[in-house]
Amino acid sequence: MIFSRSYRLTGASLDELEEGGVPADKLQALKKLVGRSFATRQEYLLHLDEVLAAPTSPAERKLYLKYGRGSFLGLERLIPHRSTREWVEALLFAFVVAALVRTFFFAPFKIPSGSMVPTIAVGDHIFATMYNYGIPVPFTDTKLFPREISRGDIVIFPYPLDPSVDYIKRVVALGGETVSIRGTTVYINNEPLDEPYAYFDPILKLARFGNNGEYMEKFGPVTLPPGMLFVMGDNRLNSRDSREWGFVDGSTVRGRGQIVYWSHNPDESFLSGYQWGRIGTLLR
Repeated sequence: MIFSRSYRLTGASLDELEEGGVPADKLQALKKLVGRSFATRQEYLLHLDEVLAAPTSPAERKLYLKYGRGSFLGLERLIPHRSTREWVEALLFAFVVAALVRTFFFAPFKIPSGSMVPTIAVGDHIFATMYNYGIPVPFTDTKLFPREISRGDIVIFPYPLDPSVDYIKRVVALGGETVSIRGTTVYINNEPLDEPYAYFDPILKLARFGNNGEYMEKFGPVTLPPGMLFVMGDNRLNSRDSREWGFVDGSTVRGRGQIVYWSHNPDESFLSGYQWGRIGTLLR
């Protein structure tokens, strides 16, 4: 049975026991157990005593247990050599644990663009929590015990125009709300939204709108259907977001950005460009 520990001697086990110093007469007796599988440690030791018909030292008994112990995954037939089998088993378990952690708890993401500057810098590596909005069901958009997404959350979601690409933006408006933009101000249901995180690069602003400094972007008003999100980058003059490609289905949101765990400017060399001051930055 998969994921159950059993005991079974093989030809490879006998070779390893011989290398471990077990006498030839005992190895001959142990051949009677080759190929037989025992569900418990006690059952295995009982049959060892029967075929050996002689007292065994604690050291010998330890060897018999070590080389007769099966893997949780039942890999004995595929990989007879115990040491190799244990390495493979350890790697498989590590892979499974990593996949479970990434799916249900924490996942790393690298930020290649500046759309969330200054909250998230180019070259930041962040951890996102995958459980904030419910327990994800693998390979679906379904979540068990779903929880609401809040305005201001920094969310990870598949890019609507190419779902194979993950995007990260900030939630500005929620389903059922009416959003409009006039100049640098976002209005939700005709009320101005306080956004201390929003950034307007002065050089881009000057290049785009001239010396008068006017930034008269106009968008909307549009009303979001239920369950949809209007998301924007904090770097408002350098962000492709809902102003360009529309709403995000809230059910597709994968996780919430939480913390910068590593940061390296990709324009710098491997030996330089480490942004040490950003490590440990909480995303707010």
